[in-house]
Amino acid sequence: MIKQLHISNYALIDKLDIGFADGLTIITGETGAGKSIILGALSLILGERADSKAIRDTSVKTVVEATFDIVGYRLDGFFKDNDIDWDEQECIVRRELSPNGRSRAFVNDTPVSLNVLRELSTRLLDIHSQHNNMLLSQPAFQLSILDSIAGNSSLLTDYRKAYHEYRDAVKRLDDTQREMEQLRLNEDYIRFQLDQLQAMQLQPDEDQHLETLQSKLSNITELKDALWTVENELDGEENAILQRLSTVAQRLEEAERNLSDVDGMAERVRTAIIDLKDIAQSVGSTIDTLNDDPAELARVDERLNNIYSLQRKHNAHDVNQLIDIQHDYERQLGEIEHNDELIDELKALVNSSRDAAMDIAKQLSAKRHEAAQRFGKELMALASPLGMKNIAFDVDFNTIDLSPNGIDMAEFMMAFNKNQQLVPVKDTASGGEISRVMLCIKAIIARHMRLPSIIFDEVDTGVSGDIANMVGEMMSDIARSIQVIAITHLPQVAANGDHHLRVFKTDTDNETLTRVEDLNEEEHVMEIARMLSGKGLNQAAIDNAKSLIKHNNKQI
Repeated sequence: MIKQLHISNYALIDKLDIGFADGLTIITGETGAGKSIILGALSLILGERADSKAIRDTSVKTVVEATFDIVGYRLDGFFKDNDIDWDEQECIVRRELSPNGRSRAFVNDTPVSLNVLRELSTRLLDIHSQHNNMLLSQPAFQLSILDSIAGNSSLLTDYRKAYHEYRDAVKRLDDTQREMEQLRLNEDYIRFQLDQLQAMQLQPDEDQHLETLQSKLSNITELKDALWTVENELDGEENAILQRLSTVAQRLEEAERNLSDVDGMAERVRTAIIDLKDIAQSVGSTIDTLNDDPAELARVDERLNNIYSLQRKHNAHDVNQLIDIQHDYERQLGEIEHNDELIDELKALVNSSRDAAMDIAKQLSAKRHEAAQRFGKELMALASPLGMKNIAFDVDFNTIDLSPNGIDMAEFMMAFNKNQQLVPVKDTASGGEISRVMLCIKAIIARHMRLPSIIFDEVDTGVSGDIANMVGEMMSDIARSIQVIAITHLPQVAANGDHHLRVFKTDTDNETLTRVEDLNEEEHVMEIARMLSGKGLNQAAIDNAKSLIKHNNKQI
């Protein structure tokens, strides 16, 4: 329930703090006093479009902040999903409007989008007025009423999960069939490309190995000349390095006999000689393997040219990418060859998931039909005392294909006069009748499930006398289950209130401002007396007001 509302710098409001309690709170005030302004501020909390023209002082921002008691509300999952700080006791929603037109929203001081704000607000507050009575003519809203009466929340969750699985299976089948059809159209092309790639018998990293071999074969003469030079310099016939190192080793051995400073040097040179001899022999062996082979070079050149041609054709960077493309072609042909089997499997999945969703949909439908009977009886019983004693009601069900809400299309059929044929509610009721019907519906739903707080905005327009008193009593009945706030001009309705707020305007030297006062018991009586008598307040009106309140079990 809403506990506190703060409004600053909005229309005729400079700064206003309003406290709300549970039960039925009545809001009254003369036309133009500012009741609609308060509702306009609340609509910002609900995520409605912001109008910068409502900013009172363009030098500062407008702020509307509401504090809600959320004990018992199952909102922790919503807060977690949207990464909002969770407090199981209360929730603070704030909307800020800047003079430049920028709007920001916060939940527990966490910035949120307007979509998140709207989704949260529908779980906290419901503003009901003649303006939104058109909801009653919408099939989706009518179906949601029956689901509320039937207690279908858990079953609906199961159904929507099954329905989404069914739709996912249908989409997968459709996508696969389109893909298979395209593959069939391209089968000849795919086979031709695959034959070319398979004929090459490509090996991983083959292009790198061939490029290395090509470089070697293309430079045989230069390589041999370089290696011959190395071999000759190391172990040639005249003045070779190994011969000279042997001399160095001998001289060091002679010096070691008389000079300890060169001990071990001769051995190190002998080790170097061994290593260099091994190098000279390896170089000689390599020279023997280097044979000028123009045919092999031509084969390598041709192989590389063919690989390069395929890389350009398939826009591949190397042989490994060509191999990946080959494997993809092989996969596509495999799918073509086994497509009937795959399609059959997907069709079986579609059928099984459809059967699962249909089974739950039929359960939903059965519970809705049963709830429609109970709902009709309750609605007629509540509506009759509200000046609609000849009301008749039924729900016209039509079976449709699986949809996000099941297999039912429901339409409320009503008649308000004797011998009148039942027709869709949108075609039969006046504005006042629709308001009273919606009031009855809210009362019925409140008995079956926990609703957010409700604000009734002059839904009693067009009624008077005993009917007005019945409307007030029905609001009071709803308020036993949830918090109800009612804006009204009818004293019969106001007399049912547990709390009473009066909205009025006051003038300063420079401006007119909207104010709200919380009335005590005596002020409550006087306000109802003024509503009864108009400007001429008298004792008869006061006594009448006390009688109205006493009649509604409100002790003075």
